[in-house]
Amino acid sequence: MAFDVWGVRGLYTSLGGGWTYLNAHDHPQVPEKVAAAVSRSFRNAATVPPPEPVLGSHSRADVGTPEGAEYPKAARAAVADLAGVTPEQVVLGPSVPALYSALVVAMRPLLRHNSTMVLNPVDRPDLTRRLQRSGVEAKWAQADLATGDLPAWQYRDIADGSTRLVSVPAAHPELGNVVGVADIVEAVREKSRAWVLVDATAYAPYRPLDLEAWGADIAAVDIAQLGGPEVAALIFRDEAMFKRLDMEALDLQVSPGLAGAVPAAVEHYASLVEGATGRSSRRNRLKHSMGETTAYLNGLRDDLHTFLGTLPAVHIVGVTGEAAEDARVERIPRLAFGVNGVPSETVLQRLLANGIVATKTHECSLLDDMGVAEMGGAVTIAMSPFNTQNDIEQLVRTVASLA
Repeated sequence: MAFDVWGVRGLYTSLGGGWTYLNAHDHPQVPEKVAAAVSRSFRNAATVPPPEPVLGSHSRADVGTPEGAEYPKAARAAVADLAGVTPEQVVLGPSVPALYSALVVAMRPLLRHNSTMVLNPVDRPDLTRRLQRSGVEAKWAQADLATGDLPAWQYRDIADGSTRLVSVPAAHPELGNVVGVADIVEAVREKSRAWVLVDATAYAPYRPLDLEAWGADIAAVDIAQLGGPEVAALIFRDEAMFKRLDMEALDLQVSPGLAGAVPAAVEHYASLVEGATGRSSRRNRLKHSMGETTAYLNGLRDDLHTFLGTLPAVHIVGVTGEAAEDARVERIPRLAFGVNGVPSETVLQRLLANGIVATKTHECSLLDDMGVAEMGGAVTIAMSPFNTQNDIEQLVRTVASLA
């Protein structure tokens, strides 16, 4: 079945205000199905379901238990389908930064005085700071400053027998470049048995997660990036890993009212495009639906790159320039751009004046090194399943009025 963007737009009542939303990286729009699920979950979390008829002399052990007690279990099952694992491999938390902090504490039994971890400038800075609090010596991988990519070959020389953790992102949240996680894992494994931790938050709204294909040990995902509630998860390769961790540190509280809406967010993505063949499992429907959705959004992304590329004054970070032209970098439907001689704040205000919601690209050392600050900053564009060709053309026309 072809992707029906107008049908998808009908699933988001927030689109009725006349704005064109291209800020999925910062404030994803919430599908009506998810909003209703949050309301329902908060309303029912403290209620006790009516008892079922009892046959025989034994009553159910969970009689009298509030309905919300089951919500985290359903949330773990939904995240498990998102990643192709079992619910027992999923740990919930209120946010990815909170889970990273908890993981550092949980890993203390594995850390020795000479232990190291490998960090990188492509990860979100707030996550990197959480990992640095471990007190473990950090080694640094370097990014390609032409593209923002994270070359895998360097990990053969950085990771060694002392390395306990290697952190990488699955994709940059604003530049959109997809990191070669599987290649990095392969390079790490040549000299190290370190766990590889992947922040899949930016990647998850566009493609199903697959720890097995990556070869990674732990993945993190923020369900809010799917237009879901403020709930996050760590997904582990194997339950046996829990035996080596202080699991009390990972026992974080999650609001039952929020956890109750996680299945609705995952189901939303599984039902954007129908027609999956084979098993009718949620995981199978997710793979089909997200595959069709990504193919559609990739078409919009390619058009945006092409149209912006015809404007001489526009610089797409990590794409424009001789050093980046021949690079083969896979990308999710996100990018950051600047207009030569025009401050990013001016670009942003012109977009808002024309009904387009975007954001200024967040400042960080990587983007500074890539020249973003020198050109007056950049604006980030991040697409959602409801975006249309009209949205892209409206954006390009508005930028052209400045360039």
